[in-house]
Amino acid sequence: MLSIIIPTFNEDESLLELYRQIETVTKKHNIERELIFVDDGSTDGSWAEIREMARQDTEVRGLRFRRNFGKAAALTAGMRTARGDIVMMMDADLQDDPAEIPTFLAKIKEGCDVVNGWKVRRLDPWHKVYPSKVFNGMIGWITGLKLHDHNCGLKMFTRDVADELSLYGEMHRFIPVLAHSRGFRVTELPVHHRPREHGHSKYGVRRFLRGFLDLLTVGFLTSFAQRPQHMMGAFGLVFFGLGMLGLMYLSLLWILMNVFGVMEPTPIGTRPLLAYSMASTLLGFQAISLGLLAELIVANTVRESDTYSIKETIGVHSNETM
Repeated sequence: MLSIIIPTFNEDESLLELYRQIETVTKKHNIERELIFVDDGSTDGSWAEIREMARQDTEVRGLRFRRNFGKAAALTAGMRTARGDIVMMMDADLQDDPAEIPTFLAKIKEGCDVVNGWKVRRLDPWHKVYPSKVFNGMIGWITGLKLHDHNCGLKMFTRDVADELSLYGEMHRFIPVLAHSRGFRVTELPVHHRPREHGHSKYGVRRFLRGFLDLLTVGFLTSFAQRPQHMMGAFGLVFFGLGMLGLMYLSLLWILMNVFGVMEPTPIGTRPLLAYSMASTLLGFQAISLGLLAELIVANTVRESDTYSIKETIGVHSNETM
């Protein structure tokens, strides 16, 4: 079975049309599927639309959050509810084309674990397109996984990937990176990107800033999550070493001036190098100490169940959201 997870936030105008398009494609290609709509705190009629679709189709399931918790939380709730061997995430705004489903499935059947969409011709304003290009380049440089469009909302992955992913904050955009770091096979496919017909984009400049901070987090998690001291310790040793070299140099000068009288006595305390050396030594010592503390709490302490709160469900048994 294919489980299609559709995070929804104020998209009541597009939900029914999206359902019809998915239904057309899956019936044509004889694909067994379930649709999981996650209402992420919508204030319009999105939940009413989901309820109506679930009433007419037993393979439509709905989760309703008490408030807006974000896309990562919606996807996490959807993955914990999904019954399929293959999971697909798709945006609810009709910009993702359900006609891509058979192509993605074919890639999974070839042995890929994650298939990421690539909007070759992206129909978005320039102020979203160009920052995204920069962001994708930075992700490839920092993580080593070079994809054209990490931000594409159309992704498909196996059950094994879904079971191992731990999403919080806005980590959903880094699903391919997180999977790749655990040894899963990741690929990408060009997809048809359609213009938005209803509503408006939920993302702005703050998304890029948050994305950059999340990128630093992912870079750390994929490289040093199990060995944080390797990063913090290396940083600390460099500054601690520089600070100690400066203090040793000043100590040698003091001895030469005040014991052997080789040089004119000059107060060591008036030299800027003293302040810099002390600061560098303390910074290095603190970094090493933080690395040791991080080693003690390296196990992930974020509980997925704490990242969202479900108000109401449709077609979902309570044990399926645990």
